[in-house]
Amino acid sequence: MKSTSIKRIILILLAIIIILTSVYFIVGNYFYNFAINSKSKKVFADDNDSQIRDSALNHRKDRELEKDKIFSKNQIPVEASVTAYKPKLKLIADIYEQENTTDKWAIIVHGYNGNSGQMIRWIRNFYENGYNILTPDLRGHGRSEGEYIGMGWDDRKDMLLWIDYIIESAPNAEIVLLGVSMGAATVMNTAGEDLPSNVKVIIEDCGYSSTSEVLEHQLNKMFGLHKFPVLYAANTVTKIRAGYDFFNSSSLKQVAKSTTPMLFIHGDQDDFVPYKMLEPLYEAANVEKGKLVIEGAGHSTACMVDSETYWSHVWEFVNKYIAQ
Repeated sequence: MKSTSIKRIILILLAIIIILTSVYFIVGNYFYNFAINSKSKKVFADDNDSQIRDSALNHRKDRELEKDKIFSKNQIPVEASVTAYKPKLKLIADIYEQENTTDKWAIIVHGYNGNSGQMIRWIRNFYENGYNILTPDLRGHGRSEGEYIGMGWDDRKDMLLWIDYIIESAPNAEIVLLGVSMGAATVMNTAGEDLPSNVKVIIEDCGYSSTSEVLEHQLNKMFGLHKFPVLYAANTVTKIRAGYDFFNSSSLKQVAKSTTPMLFIHGDQDDFVPYKMLEPLYEAANVEKGKLVIEGAGHSTACMVDSETYWSHVWEFVNKYIAQ
């Protein structure tokens, strides 16, 4: 009788373990598909505080959009590609080259769920200041291959390929890296790698301090959930399906290793990538650095809310390190 009771208890415990494990992976897989699977729709990414409601600002936005449309009509980019490994992926970028030869280059990187075509505002401003532009579609975005979103972590290795791509044809290239949102996390993560001396300046606009922290923020904001156990479950599935770890994906740690001058930009009304993430990133940088806070700007709107201040700071910083 005693042996039968023990067996029953063991079976019950095994059933509980199996159920809990199944629930853990079901939850993890759901949130992986929600946030990381590049093939699933990301409607929530468009529903953030970047929506502009101020009429005067909308008027300025419309004027800038008109300039962007004219630029897009007159400047047709050339498509370029590189091959990433682990996994092997074909990555695509657009290149805008100046008519007159120049060694000034900018790599301009889009955000989460975006593509290179959404970066015309930044492309136009750099092009009008005499730069050649390379603007990639990150893995799993736009025309680039990939089943998952790298959150700027795996993308840092892809950025090294694009830097080498430029240097191969322009050995004396002087390169600016600029990214917005997840693109900002990408260039900050790239900053911590062993970069060639050709990379002169890095500009991050509303980037996050780490993948785990920004996902925890969104998890709480959208679902009222805490990181344990949901984020851990999603991380387990991500490690299996995408091969990287949220908790290792730290822009903060990468910035601390950087030797390249960096400009940090954020809007003080950003609640998609919280404004509070700016200061720790800025403090972590042990390089020549600058910081710009645009009052009243939400997520990725700093260059529209106060474009004059935005671009004057960008060019003041960039021109310190790249000859005009």
